[in-house]
Amino acid sequence: MTPPLGAWGLTGQPVPLPGGHRNAVLRVGQHVLKSTRRSEAAIGWLLPVARHAEVCGLKVPAPLRSSLNTFVVDGWICEPFCAGGPTPPKAIADKITHLHSTAADLPQRDGFASARDLLTAQSGGDIDLAEMPPDLVVQLRAAWSAISLETTHVHGDLNPNNILTDTDGTVTLIDWDEARRDHPLFDTATWSEAQTPIIKRAALAWEIACSWLLEPAHARMLASSFTSP
Repeated sequence: MTPPLGAWGLTGQPVPLPGGHRNAVLRVGQHVLKSTRRSEAAIGWLLPVARHAEVCGLKVPAPLRSSLNTFVVDGWICEPFCAGGPTPPKAIADKITHLHSTAADLPQRDGFASARDLLTAQSGGDIDLAEMPPDLVVQLRAAWSAISLETTHVHGDLNPNNILTDTDGTVTLIDWDEARRDHPLFDTATWSEAQTPIIKRAALAWEIACSWLLEPAHARMLASSFTSP
């Protein structure tokens, strides 16, 4: 896929960046171009999220509008490049908890569904339960039904490579592709003391479901342990 560099006034040779298991990620100067499956509304939803995150002490590379005044052009988005080294999620646990509190009133992201929604809904985000074995879906829903009704904004993919700390201590949170309104456990489960058996199983159920179509080998490997006696 060739990104539409001109839509953001960019020139030069795009350089692939590491990561991006589900999307292409390319650097062009001080910008990053990413392929996306998300709608215009789903990308625009990230702007208030970025503002909330900055109040909580987290820098966020917000999506940039193109010359067409859209965020998405031919399946690509653009955002500023951010430098920094990998950081463990536990190091920013207080900031994430603060974000959950300040962003609690944000609406659901366009095209997404929370784990509680998926107890009755069939799809949302990258998940399509209709494409999964019915007996596995029953077990996934059982895992999600064990958690409370609490929902707020979640990043959804907190791992060290998505948390960058630069030389002056600024923390940037990147890759908001899976962000949505959902139970906070989908963030807090990334630091070990938060992982009760119920939380751990609900988080694993989500990883299986959202990987089933896009990373099938990974999803089926996780499902083998999830369904074992």
